[in-house]
Amino acid sequence: MTRLGRALTALLTLVLLAGLTSCTQDQDPVTLRVLASPELADIAPLLGELEEDTGVELEMEYEANADLAGQYPGGPDHDLAWLASDRSFLLRVQDSEGRLTRPESTPIMRSPVVVGLEPDIAGKLREAAPEGRISWADVADAAADGTVRFGMADPRRSDTGRAALVGVATAAAGTGRALREEDVSCDRLRGFRSGQTLTAASSRDLIAAYLGKPGDTNALIAHEAELLSLNADDRRGRPLQIVHPDDGMVLSDFPLLLLDQEQRSAYGRVVDWLLSADTQRKLMERTFRRPVNQDVEPSEPLRADVGNALSFPGSLSIVEQLITDYGDPKSRTADQVVFVLDFSTSMRGERMADLRAAFAGLSGADETSTGKFARFYRGERLTVVRFGGRVLEERTVTVRGDADLRSLDQTVADGGYDDATAVWTALDRGYRIATAAVRDEPARPVAIVLMTDGENNAGITYDEFLRRHSSLGSDAKAVPTFPVHFGEADAAALERAATATGGRMVDANLSSLSDAFKEIRGCH
Repeated sequence: MTRLGRALTALLTLVLLAGLTSCTQDQDPVTLRVLASPELADIAPLLGELEEDTGVELEMEYEANADLAGQYPGGPDHDLAWLASDRSFLLRVQDSEGRLTRPESTPIMRSPVVVGLEPDIAGKLREAAPEGRISWADVADAAADGTVRFGMADPRRSDTGRAALVGVATAAAGTGRALREEDVSCDRLRGFRSGQTLTAASSRDLIAAYLGKPGDTNALIAHEAELLSLNADDRRGRPLQIVHPDDGMVLSDFPLLLLDQEQRSAYGRVVDWLLSADTQRKLMERTFRRPVNQDVEPSEPLRADVGNALSFPGSLSIVEQLITDYGDPKSRTADQVVFVLDFSTSMRGERMADLRAAFAGLSGADETSTGKFARFYRGERLTVVRFGGRVLEERTVTVRGDADLRSLDQTVADGGYDDATAVWTALDRGYRIATAAVRDEPARPVAIVLMTDGENNAGITYDEFLRRHSSLGSDAKAVPTFPVHFGEADAAALERAATATGGRMVDANLSSLSDAFKEIRGCH
C-alpha cells in the first residue's frame, strides 16, 4: 500500500470511530432498576463497562426469590429482572389467568446444577458406580447411609435450590421426562434429604456459610459456575470434584426479563451488549458460566458435556407439591414407619422369600435407581410387628448404621409362623405404637404399612378395629395406613381400611412386593 493509501485508511478509521463514539454519546443515559438473583452479584465489576458503552446504568437489587412471588405484581417497582432461571416465575404467570403479563425474556449465560464432592467421597462413589459415572441415585443412596452430607440452597426461596430439587426428583421418578403429578412421591426423596446438613436462602449465602464453617458438610449442590468459582477461591483448600450426574441435570440460562415495557429501548441496548462476543467472553472468564453466543469458545473448565438436560415441570402445582413434600431443609425430624407384616403359614416359601428380599432391598441391597431413592435412611425409626393369629414379635430401631438394619432384617428373616391371621388385631397394635410415637415426638411423621396375603380369621373384627381407631386422639387418628394387597388377601377390606385411615392401598400382585414397598414406604 502507498503512503497516500495508508493515510486515507487511517483517516477513514478515525472517522468511523468518531461516528461510533458519537452514536454512543447520543444515546440518552438511563438508570434501570433490576431485581436480581443474589448469585449474580459476581457480575458487578462489569456494570461500569456496560454503562460506559451503552449509557444504561443497572441499579441492582439482589433479592429475587424463585418465582418473584410478591415481587412482581405487575407494578413499576422494577424495570428488569435478572434471574438464575425464570421457569417458576413463568409458571406463576401461566397460572395467573391474565393477571400477570408474560415479559420478554432473553437467556444471557448458562450453567447446570451439579454436585461438588470432597475428593475422597467422590472416589468412593465413583468406585461403586457403573463405569465410574455418578448419578443422582448414587448421591441419594450415599446421603441415606450417611456418606454424603451436602449443602443446598432452600428450594422454597432459591432458584438454584429449586432447580436442584427438580433435578433430583426427576431422576427419582425415572421416567426420563418432565415431572407429572403422579411422579411426585412424598417418600422418594426422604433418604436424599436426610443427608442435607447445610442450607441458606440463596446459593451465594450457602457458599459463604460453607467457607465460613463447613462443619461436617462434604458436598455442595449448586450451579457448576459457583463450584468452579469456589474451587478458585484462595480460602478454599482441596478443590471439590465437580460431578455432572449421569441421570441428568437442570440447566439454568440466567435470563434478563423486561418488566417495564416503556424501557424496551434501553433493555435492547443492554441485551445486545451482554450477548456480544467480547462481553460473553468476559462473563465466562469472571463467572465461569457458559456463553450463549456460539461464536465464543468455552474455556477449558467449561468443555465438559452437560449431558442430559432435564425438563422442568409444566405446572406450578407440581413444583409447589414437590417443595411442600421436601419441607424445611433446616428440619432434622425423620419419619417413623411401622411395618405390620403377616407371618401366617400361607406366607411360607416364595412369598416369604419375596418379603425378605423386599426388606433387604430397602436396607441397601437394591442397586437399581429406584431402590437407591427408596431405601431406609439414617435417623429413620422403623418398627416391625410380625403377626399370625396374634402379635408374634415387635422390634423398633432408629437407623444409625448397618448394624441397626441387620437387626431389623434378622427379625424378618428368622421369624417363625402361626396358623391363623389376625389382621385387625395386628393393625390395632400398630396404632398403639403410633399413639405412643406421636405423643413422645409430635414433630416426627408416622405411618403404618400393613402387608397380608390372607383374610382375617382370628382376633378382633374390622368393626371393632374401627371402634378402637375412632377413640384415638386426633394426632394418632391422623396416622395413615398403607395396606399392601398380596396373595389372596381381601382387597375390599384393605381398601376400606386405607380409606378410613387416610392412606391408600397398593396391589403387590400387579407388580412385586418390593415395588409395592418402594411405592408407599412411609408416604404420607
